[in-house]
Amino acid sequence: MCKNLLIFTDLDGTLLDYHTYSFEPALLALKQIKKRGIPLIICTSKTRAEIEVYQEKLKNSYPFISENGGAIFISEDYFRSISSDLVKKKRSGYLVRELGTSYEILRNKLFEITHKFGHKVRGFGDMSVKEIREKYGLNSKEASLAKKREYDEPFYFITSPDKKTLNRIEKEFSKYKLNMFKGGRLFHLTGKNDKGKAVRILKKMYEKEWKKKAISIGLGDSFNDLPMLLAVDIPVLVKLHSGKYEERVLKKLKKPFLAKGIGSDGWNQAVLQLLEWIEDEK
Repeated sequence: MCKNLLIFTDLDGTLLDYHTYSFEPALLALKQIKKRGIPLIICTSKTRAEIEVYQEKLKNSYPFISENGGAIFISEDYFRSISSDLVKKKRSGYLVRELGTSYEILRNKLFEITHKFGHKVRGFGDMSVKEIREKYGLNSKEASLAKKREYDEPFYFITSPDKKTLNRIEKEFSKYKLNMFKGGRLFHLTGKNDKGKAVRILKKMYEKEWKKKAISIGLGDSFNDLPMLLAVDIPVLVKLHSGKYEERVLKKLKKPFLAKGIGSDGWNQAVLQLLEWIEDEK
């Protein structure tokens, strides 16, 4: 174990290449993380079904956070003991801490409120597997898994509202304890969950297990990663596919570690540099 370290990471555009969804450029850093026994915790807007594919590809059995903090999934036998106030449900071999709003409620409110402001939207629940595959560069299996949503509806505006109207729509959603925000490719509608809340809860579980304070690193590239980056000890901002940093995130972080590369290249460089720095601090 490397100094009770936890690494929380976004997937799309961060550990995964924005265009190819490959993590191959990050293999060297992934090997070093595994060698040191550091928990690598996926924290993404992807569904549980999507994450399970990457858990298998990465040979990763650590807990993970789905759909922008909608829920934390932990293998039933992972922690030696876990308090009932932190996890109350079991599902498909997992202990589950739900933080999000049900998908059915999200879908209903999405159309109710956007239509109220005279705008049309299209969410994942409206799209066929073929449409998702063609629009977002996924294969058929990946697109099918992306539709298995539980706590987060990705969507886009068919009729584009101006900035002022967008702000009014966001405020209307907040009256119902819902959040609307722009991710890397799409808008998302969630409950009052976010990645940061889930990160703090999971970090608390590890500290109880280890009986020591954990040091947390978080890696992300877009605005929906901001709550996660604010919740960790060492926030790492990876460059967007445009080669620039997300300005809205940059303005909110006090002392972020800025990865020099784009996506998984930047992820690899940042993790290797931080591991070296943390070990030199021992």
